[in-house]
Amino acid sequence: MNRVRNLVIVLGDQLDLEAAAFDGFEPGQDAVWMAEAAEESTHIWSCKQRIALFLAAMRHFAEALRAAGRTLHYRRLDDADNRGSLAAELAATLGHLKPQRVVMTAPGDWRVWQSLKSVVEAAGMALEICEDRHFFSTVREFAEHARGRKSLRLEYFYRELRKRHGVLMRDGQPVGGQWNFDADNRAAFGSGGPGAVPPRATFPPDALTRQVIALVEERFAQHPGRLASFGWPVTREQAQDALRAFIEERLPLFGRYQDALWPGEAWLYHSHLSAALNLKLLSAREVVLAAEAAYHAGLAPLPSVEGFIRQILGWREYVRGVYWTQMPGYAERNALEARAELPAWYWTGNTDMACLRDAITQTLEHGYAHHIQRLMVTGLFALLLGVRPQRVHEWYLSVYVDAVEWVELPNTLGMSQYGDGGLMASKPYAATGKYIERMGGGCARCRYHPAQRTGERACPYTTLYWDFLMRHEKRLAGNARMALQVKNVARLDGDERMAIAQRAEAIRDGRVGASA
Repeated sequence: MNRVRNLVIVLGDQLDLEAAAFDGFEPGQDAVWMAEAAEESTHIWSCKQRIALFLAAMRHFAEALRAAGRTLHYRRLDDADNRGSLAAELAATLGHLKPQRVVMTAPGDWRVWQSLKSVVEAAGMALEICEDRHFFSTVREFAEHARGRKSLRLEYFYRELRKRHGVLMRDGQPVGGQWNFDADNRAAFGSGGPGAVPPRATFPPDALTRQVIALVEERFAQHPGRLASFGWPVTREQAQDALRAFIEERLPLFGRYQDALWPGEAWLYHSHLSAALNLKLLSAREVVLAAEAAYHAGLAPLPSVEGFIRQILGWREYVRGVYWTQMPGYAERNALEARAELPAWYWTGNTDMACLRDAITQTLEHGYAHHIQRLMVTGLFALLLGVRPQRVHEWYLSVYVDAVEWVELPNTLGMSQYGDGGLMASKPYAATGKYIERMGGGCARCRYHPAQRTGERACPYTTLYWDFLMRHEKRLAGNARMALQVKNVARLDGDERMAIAQRAEAIRDGRVGASA
């Protein structure tokens, strides 16, 4: 057998035939390596929807590689001699093939990168990393932007990228005369609810995906979640169809209702494209261009288009920069010194708090929740409760199909839990149950009242909000954006403080909030 010239590593979130690692690929000389490994589903206890999505998408991509004539060495999870980890599988392949070079596109997980790098170096080579062209910016560009800044704010980086790439720009100025339309994009549905929402774009599992689902049900039977509703895009063609459906059916109202909640409505007007983007079945550029084209064609209003593009061109690029410039120490940050464990009912949905029950049940059913459910329902409760941010991070990485660490960790530890002490967010995202009620969180059917902070009917969010402010009063006193809230807590008398603290302790002990 001729010695392999270039061995191209492809991970489960790098499913792009045009990736930089394939530049100059010669089928007669080069080969691709992919491996399914149980460790990737067990180092954090991944939910079934997430496992199935990654495996199904990987196996379909393997077919695409073979169809493109690229020599592929692929290890399946159910191969009898599968070694269980990416590192062990790669070490065995290097020993057998003895390639001259090992190349991969920049990965999305520090742990995986370090593991594979060590294996390649142990084999006497260097792991060559190619720039990920899926993104608009590079980590080096973000590092240059971040140099000398004590805090890293999305807005400034987003504007830089808009200018650099000419997105929604005209004559050097933002289209519409302003950079963002947040004020237009905070509507709730009102008492009538969302009405007839366009159905979610789903893709019935084909034979290959059904094999994966059966494998996951057998191999990971004890893992949380359910697979009955599995319908995620697992090929590039399906992902493109999902993009078209969003642009035509949901984008026009996306902006107005992007923060809105409604009981029993999982999908609403969101794109549901984050999983396809994070697997690289879609490129960020094509998604942004499609949204911008819809605006110019008069198919969607500017506030919706700008709000959506901000999430892709702005937020995804920004959190990726935060992750790679701050790791590995970032993962251990805990600025609020939170020590509580995540309540066990986060894995079951067995809570009598209506908004949390709805969000968690939906998450376990579909592997999905939109950003307000993540930030201001599940994330907010963990923040107010004082859960160690690493436990919250592990839960999010486990349960959501779009969770790859580069995007999930900063969103969770930094934005949601304020674990980085303000590097990303200018203040903790702390709120009472009134916020959830205002956004349509189903408080009318809940046993708790969002306006009450003490007593048997006090909303746990509201109680914990005041307890959070009391516990961190000195720490937050110097935060200008928290000044009014700190002043309000200072007005509480001793009896009220004691009542709040006692009720909060009952919530932390599980005497309040958990279903019987």
